[in-house]
Amino acid sequence: MVLFGGAGTVQAVQENIEPLLLEIVTVTATRIERDIKDVPESISVISRERIDSSRMFNIADAISGTPGVNITSKNGGYDTRLIIRGGGLKANYGIREVFLMRDGIPITDPDSFSKLDYIDTQDISRIEITKGPGNIYATGSTAGVVHIISRSVFEESANYFVTGAGDDGLENYSLRLADQSENRGYALTASYRKDDNGWRVNNKFESSQVNFKYGHQWEDDSQLLFEVGYTDANLGLPGDMTEEQFEEYLDSGKQYDSNSQFKHRGRFSETVNANLKYSTALGENWEFNPRIYYTHWEQYHPVVPMITTASGVDVAGTDLEVSRSQNFGSLVTGVTYRIEENDNNKKYEYGDVNTISGGRIVSTNSDKKGQLAEQSDSENIAAGVFAQQSIDILEDWIFDISMRYDRISIDQDIQRFREFNWGRGVYQDVAEEDKFQNLDETFSLLSKRLGVSYSISNEWSVFTNFASGEQVPFASELVDNPSLSESSVDSYEIGLKGRSAKWEYDLSIYSMEVKDEIVPILDENGLTEFQNAGKTDKVGFELASSINLFESTTLGSLWGGLNYAYSDYKFDEFLEIVTSYGRYGPTSTEVDQSGNQLPFIPEHYYSVSLNYRHPSGLSARLQSDTWGEYHIDNANSEKDDGYEWLTSLNISYAFRTHHQLSLNMANISDKRYASVVKKDVGRDKAYTPGAPRSFLASYRYSF
Repeated sequence: MVLFGGAGTVQAVQENIEPLLLEIVTVTATRIERDIKDVPESISVISRERIDSSRMFNIADAISGTPGVNITSKNGGYDTRLIIRGGGLKANYGIREVFLMRDGIPITDPDSFSKLDYIDTQDISRIEITKGPGNIYATGSTAGVVHIISRSVFEESANYFVTGAGDDGLENYSLRLADQSENRGYALTASYRKDDNGWRVNNKFESSQVNFKYGHQWEDDSQLLFEVGYTDANLGLPGDMTEEQFEEYLDSGKQYDSNSQFKHRGRFSETVNANLKYSTALGENWEFNPRIYYTHWEQYHPVVPMITTASGVDVAGTDLEVSRSQNFGSLVTGVTYRIEENDNNKKYEYGDVNTISGGRIVSTNSDKKGQLAEQSDSENIAAGVFAQQSIDILEDWIFDISMRYDRISIDQDIQRFREFNWGRGVYQDVAEEDKFQNLDETFSLLSKRLGVSYSISNEWSVFTNFASGEQVPFASELVDNPSLSESSVDSYEIGLKGRSAKWEYDLSIYSMEVKDEIVPILDENGLTEFQNAGKTDKVGFELASSINLFESTTLGSLWGGLNYAYSDYKFDEFLEIVTSYGRYGPTSTEVDQSGNQLPFIPEHYYSVSLNYRHPSGLSARLQSDTWGEYHIDNANSEKDDGYEWLTSLNISYAFRTHHQLSLNMANISDKRYASVVKKDVGRDKAYTPGAPRSFLASYRYSF
């Protein structure tokens, strides 16, 4: 549905468009265009109006408030952490378990890791989110799919220039030049975003992007789309805080230090990406949709306790899709292939450090690299086949049967020279027997879904579905724990969808059973290890709703929204292996965490909004979110209170056809809170602070 929807519906009503023709169409759930109301699974669509009313420095600005979706960002850049119904919880950095796409092209790597540094958030038209396993797009991912859809090259009146500035060094510039003729179109976009984030150490974000699209259409409706882009993105990765440092932040509103001796973490990357998409009819009822794509990226990535460099990572792939229209439904089938090669990947010691007696490192002075510690070559391949049959032969009924099979291979050769001894706090030579490691794993993954939708009336429909899928471990997880196996998820869901010109409702109840869930274990050094939990049970309820509070030709329109999610996620069987590091090496013990709640996911989450639009061109959107209390470790030893009524406000005024002024204010009450709190196995807590109040004023000229 349109989250806190309203805006698009109100505009359509004012133009006297028939209300029942206003349904939003999705392609993410089934690979074919279909009204959301007829899709037998949960799906949320973030509309153009919602995106245009957001700051859009990252996708969290638009997705926040979606029930069942937990999303955070440490510095307002592309370091987004995304969790859908508990899937993706294991990721400390980046996005895992959730499959991401842009215009049908995968962003997610073959071993399930997603990077958002080359996504131009100023060029997003809408975002579609499907929840749970069984999606025929998703390779080796079980949490769901996030599909970012950019502005069409054939979009008319889409030339614009945006300039914006705010407090604390916030800057935003964006330009789009486009032209269309009868059978072709092109668009050139460029953007620059910067945020100094001076309230927190090592927290700056900066991104420069340029992108070119070309499209051609023929008289037989065949279509060719080509795109190429370049991104230079840099961000600091600030460390978390101790409990004492967090108390200082609550008093001052600033973070002056972190809880780690490695103070200069970050990720600095360059990316070149290109893709080609073609669509043509094959006979009377068949359509062929091939896609090919290529991405090359390089990075300088200071993390803990090493600096990682990649001089050239290449990802290439294809998605060959064939669809057929039938008198009783439709068929979609095809194959996918994706390969990632990362040769000459290296890790270095930090070369600019402060030490005390015995050589113990107490802090870094910069991210300058020192002695070579490790080098590796890797190749990851994902190959799959998929098929979906939709049947609508019975009046008011739709049946979807889908399946995909993937084979994912992870091959990595590692040579180690130096390692960090956490007990002594120094770099040291690697023992001869540990210098070489080869990782050669292959996973066969099967996902399937059976969904049924029944239209009760023109306004209401009900659905149910059973879906299952499997999640591949990430390569670095396997390096640390080669015994990790893939996790599998069985999901059952029932739901109700309602649409009219005056209101929209989506309700769903789901139950998921996860076998061998890959669980993160935060050790006493702040590093994350991964283990399989025997069994995890997840039960939840979600509501997304919006209603037209009033409508007037003189006063305008006001829509209200309420979104709510209830989550009860438990370890049914989990024997956790806890590792402690002493001067003479690590020791491990077993702890039974069965029956405990999963950390970080609140039992209750809700979001309320008001969306106002006046005929004069004035519009405003107010949103307030509450994140309930949650456990901060697997042992459930302590809870954090979360936060209440974190509020943002956007006001814009469009005038003289081509001009628009906007003011976006985040955290308008300047609430000081922790966006994430964790406790490690040594019982030390780590706090990630939430961003303070900020504003961005923008001017947009459309031509």
